[in-house]
Amino acid sequence: MKTESQLPMTGANLWKKAKKIIPGGNQLLSKRSERFVPDIWPAYYKKAKGCEIWGMDGEHYYDFAGMGVGSCILGYADEDVDTAVIEAIKNGAMSTLNCYEEIELAERLIGLHPWADMVRFGRSGGEACAIAVRIGRAATGRNKVAFCGYHGWHDWYISSNIASSTNLDDQLLPGLTSKGIARQLGGTTLPFRYNRLDDLEKIVNEHGKDLGVIIMEPTRDHLPEAGFLEGVRKIADRIGAVLIFDEVTSGFVVNLGGIHLTLEVTPDIAVFGKALGNGYPITAVIGKKEVMDHAQDTFISSTFWTERTGFVAALAALRKMEKTQVQKLMISQGTRISEGWKKMGQKTGFKIHVSGLPPHTHLGFDTDSNMEIHTLYTQEMLKKGFMFSPAMRCNLAYTSTIIDQFLKASEDCFDIVSEAVKLNNVRSLMMTEPASTGFKRLT
Repeated sequence: MKTESQLPMTGANLWKKAKKIIPGGNQLLSKRSERFVPDIWPAYYKKAKGCEIWGMDGEHYYDFAGMGVGSCILGYADEDVDTAVIEAIKNGAMSTLNCYEEIELAERLIGLHPWADMVRFGRSGGEACAIAVRIGRAATGRNKVAFCGYHGWHDWYISSNIASSTNLDDQLLPGLTSKGIARQLGGTTLPFRYNRLDDLEKIVNEHGKDLGVIIMEPTRDHLPEAGFLEGVRKIADRIGAVLIFDEVTSGFVVNLGGIHLTLEVTPDIAVFGKALGNGYPITAVIGKKEVMDHAQDTFISSTFWTERTGFVAALAALRKMEKTQVQKLMISQGTRISEGWKKMGQKTGFKIHVSGLPPHTHLGFDTDSNMEIHTLYTQEMLKKGFMFSPAMRCNLAYTSTIIDQFLKASEDCFDIVSEAVKLNNVRSLMMTEPASTGFKRLT
């Protein structure tokens, strides 16, 4: 019998090893194999280029599973972005002095968002949201925060589940615990549901004099109902709260900048990440001077926020986004894929639902065994050379031919899955346990 060290160096075997030496297996919940096809998901890559990925033993896939969790809308290893970064590295990515590119990037972001006057930078979405909330609290002198959506892993956000273990269940990640967070933070962050102004009004009625910040995703899976964002803006103005739009996910997806520009509602602060650096770590917190100036009244500082590559990558990415008008392309791609899924559902009689903004189109199966269906579908797509997840991310690297191939593979897999449902043998066709969503311990 082979020991673990003698097993073939496949991604699946590496993942088994990782779970024993890295708590949770890796650094990002969204990349856990258990969320796709447990035990057979490739898990690790040797090379990524365009929308293609090569695994540990050279196997080749087209990535329709998220494109780096939405961070690479120009495709993997984009030549223009990489060339700019490599040149920056040659000239020194870090020094005692500041890199001039952060000024250029700040001016570029303010130019895209004329309502904003100042910018602070970070490296990850969660910390950028924490920076924004800290500035908002400093500006208002009030402790409590109302939130809607997913805003990262930091204490200010996860502490909401101290007051109720289900507070975050409707905010993308059910099952999160508040272990390791000071109990004294309980009751300082208060959730409201998307398109439910009455939820926010209730929070204001109960906590208005202590409520200093309202932070929300202006959109995630669908556009807001008429008057919702406008209503939130009016409430923030009425009580003197700082309104923050978390655009870590939605930024640069449907237009060059924040989606709030399209929705025509202006926040006091907006937060960007993911697509901004096309895979290189860079986030931005932009805002009005009267609010952002309060960053100087509190301590917000980090060595690696000054590192050069993120700024250079973002500038190169923005130039290419503008040149290629990639957002229009992604809208077209997502619309085509969504319509293809709908036709497949009609053809097979299989009940599905398609949701999300076109560049972030989502596929769902309307069955009691939803996760089993997803697992079988993803498993069969993997056999055909396509990495798939329900939450897709379109990008510049998808060609018409690649989408044709994806839709053909999808149609074949729809036939397999729909027939399995009719014969009630989905589990017998699965090579592994069902995928899981939410948060749970792996070991």
